[in-house]
Amino acid sequence: MRLALGVSRSSSLVTDPRRYTIVASTSTAIPSGRPTTVTIGKRWREYQGANNWDGLLDPLDDALRSEILRYGEFARVAYTCFDFDHSSPTYGACRFPKRSLLRHAGIPDTGYCVTRNLTATSGARLPRWAEPGAPAWFSRCTSWIGYVAECQDEDEIERLGRRDIVISFRGTATCLEWLENLRATLTHLPSVAVPAALGSDAAEPMVERGFWSLFTSSSSTSCSLRDQIRQEIRRLIVKYGGRGNPLSITVTGHSLGAALAVLTAHDITTAFQDAPMVTVVSFGGPRVGNASFRRRLEESGIKVLRIVNTQDVITKVPGFVVEDQSVAEDKENGSIPSWLLSKTGWVYADIGRELRLPGQPTANVVACHDLSVYLNLVNQLSANCPLRSLAMRAAASQPKAAITSIDPMHINPKAT
Repeated sequence: MRLALGVSRSSSLVTDPRRYTIVASTSTAIPSGRPTTVTIGKRWREYQGANNWDGLLDPLDDALRSEILRYGEFARVAYTCFDFDHSSPTYGACRFPKRSLLRHAGIPDTGYCVTRNLTATSGARLPRWAEPGAPAWFSRCTSWIGYVAECQDEDEIERLGRRDIVISFRGTATCLEWLENLRATLTHLPSVAVPAALGSDAAEPMVERGFWSLFTSSSSTSCSLRDQIRQEIRRLIVKYGGRGNPLSITVTGHSLGAALAVLTAHDITTAFQDAPMVTVVSFGGPRVGNASFRRRLEESGIKVLRIVNTQDVITKVPGFVVEDQSVAEDKENGSIPSWLLSKTGWVYADIGRELRLPGQPTANVVACHDLSVYLNLVNQLSANCPLRSLAMRAAASQPKAAITSIDPMHINPKAT
């Protein structure tokens, strides 16, 4: 067994059928947020991952590319609306009213309407020695982190082939959220039984401790993010489920928001037996859980499309990946059972179908991780750019040229 400490395979020519590497030419175009005219219609389940996006990634289907960018814009809105100003009395809150949130964020014509704001509460606290002199914003434990929106425009519903519910999350913004990110050991999901067929040595489903804390923690003034989402999804299922147009739930997010998107999708399918199709479209997401958690997601029917910049270190942490799930080869001590390795709390698994975008190698971690860079890279792709053939030609002729340039003018330091 090979242990990939902190990284998974990074070759630009990947043989894993769940992963595709995209090689794109230099471009500085950024999606404008204007409504797309690509019709999805009756193929909506296919574009939501019903067939794991087989036949849509190589070459990248234009309609799927458009959908990825559209959900990326919903993720961008979660940054745009957050108040980053430490001196503001509304720091950590949403800057705009719910009814006009999308319009103020620059995408007024999506056909969606925000139905609920979402907040997350950190279970981490500052060390006691740091509390006395810390400013109030430094120890803020509950902050606005995203929103739920439903498609209400009949023309857009017809174009999409269903009524879509979007749940969108921003990435890390507050001090306590950063502390949660550092709580990177795995923790057990509550009340999860391991099927007997897997054996007594099988690892139980586990997820990153800090992400789980942000998802489930509450305060005296705010219920947990998990409960907020359950309340809103329950309301929307009752309102629309079983009548009229088909219903779908798409969860999107960047960085920390990508991790919360995966936890949200898992919780929806766990909490609601009548849940509609749930899809995750994530950007720059870190690892979330172990192989048993991944298996649980797959068994529940959740589809995850994970957009990854190969130069982005955030997508290669936390922990390490055990590529062979049976035994690990140790030259001195022989084989190490994977279940024993799992007891360390650091054995993660990459989740979902990956769409890999190589950016230019740089020491600037922020540049590689920036959401606008992700959207820029995806925006360059078209069905006329077959991924594998282009990658092989570039690798054979000019390896260094098979790298996409990043326009530094499009770096948003807040979108990390």
